[in-house]
Amino acid sequence: MRTLKGKGAVASYIKSFFNLKFGLKVWIWIFFVLGLSTAASWFLPELFGEPSLPMLLPNVYIFPIYWLIMVFLGGGQEEIGWRGYILTFLERRFGLFLGSCILGLIWACWHIPLWFIPGTSQTYMNFFGFIMLTTGYSFFFSWIMKSSGNRPLAGLIAHGTANAFILLFPVIIMKLEVPQIRFWIWTSLTIIIGIIFLLVNINSSNGSHKHST
Repeated sequence: MRTLKGKGAVASYIKSFFNLKFGLKVWIWIFFVLGLSTAASWFLPELFGEPSLPMLLPNVYIFPIYWLIMVFLGGGQEEIGWRGYILTFLERRFGLFLGSCILGLIWACWHIPLWFIPGTSQTYMNFFGFIMLTTGYSFFFSWIMKSSGNRPLAGLIAHGTANAFILLFPVIIMKLEVPQIRFWIWTSLTIIIGIIFLLVNINSSNGSHKHST
């Protein structure tokens, strides 16, 4: 980082990283969008005769503890590299849409080793569906980052929250050769939501350009 951005870049990054002042709107959208999409994917199949899937937590009251674990250790920490670092360079070179798509693909490929480890949730997922998921999240998390004033911690919170809600609302049946209906609802909702927030991002960028000119 110091090589690319010069002296003082690391200190500046660390200072911005621990800044929680990214607005109530960002907090609300993180929990509302990610909670609603995961809960809907978990519950909707039951209306059409699918058996229910119990939550993966011992009880709902320890969700805040698991949430903190997911934010800082259970996937959220990846955002130090994804949205906190590489996204800026991808968007500068390829634009908002293509840069986010490239990051979504890189992010998906980063997880490929998990498909070869028995018992991981990825072994029950379709890889193309997983790319849909990471691309949709890339669009949404990009909006979160920009709305937070490019504070890296917002990315960690969004990523960790997405993972934490899966413990409350499981969307994967941990069995092979069974229809993963919840998974496909989840990935489809995520890419649709991501596209919506991508368009919001693009409109905001265009509006900023008009004002600056």
